[in-house]
Amino acid sequence: MDQAIQVMIDSFPKLLAKGLLMTVPMTILSFSLSMVIAVITSLIQYAKVPVLRQIARFYIWLIRGTPLLVQLVIVFYGLPALGIRVSPYWTAIIVFAICEGAYCAETLRGALEAVPYGQTEAGYCVGMNFQQTMWHVVLPQAFKNAFPALSNSLISLVKDTSLAANITVQEMFMTGQRIAGKTYQFLAIYVEVALIYLLFCTVLTWLQKKLEKVLNRYNEKEAR
Repeated sequence: MDQAIQVMIDSFPKLLAKGLLMTVPMTILSFSLSMVIAVITSLIQYAKVPVLRQIARFYIWLIRGTPLLVQLVIVFYGLPALGIRVSPYWTAIIVFAICEGAYCAETLRGALEAVPYGQTEAGYCVGMNFQQTMWHVVLPQAFKNAFPALSNSLISLVKDTSLAANITVQEMFMTGQRIAGKTYQFLAIYVEVALIYLLFCTVLTWLQKKLEKVLNRYNEKEAR
């Protein structure tokens, strides 16, 4: 027991540093790209753009119907077979963004449809075109409605980044695997890795609650 505790103490700075320098940036980059994908995909569906709407639905169906780990492996081995060289780190970011984008697109689509159509008509009445109405009127309201669900997606993504270890990305989980392999303290190290993920997710949950309170106060002011 004493040896396991000592190993955990010694490994904590390494694991935390790897989490802060690899896991957190990977999450931020992936989620940022996924939001771009989600906004474009949800707007295509909301506007019922011919052909593109069918492509968007196929993309969502395909991504939501296949496991993330399988997607990672296919892209990791598939791109080199096509002559495309991408580092494992950026491969993971791209796959995470594409996968998360499909789920967030459905969240945003529901939020867009929840905004009363009268808001869109009001934008047209003051001389805005479709793009301006979406950007200035509809999307801000949709994001407020979708904020809790999108926050949950972000928290899930933090944990999903551990799958990047399967394509040789040296993130926090892989670092834990290597430490456990050297020390043979598998349970202690994996528990420690889990606790650090829990710490990251707890911070995000706390921020989510704070931002939700801010949004609720803003909505109450608008309602007066």
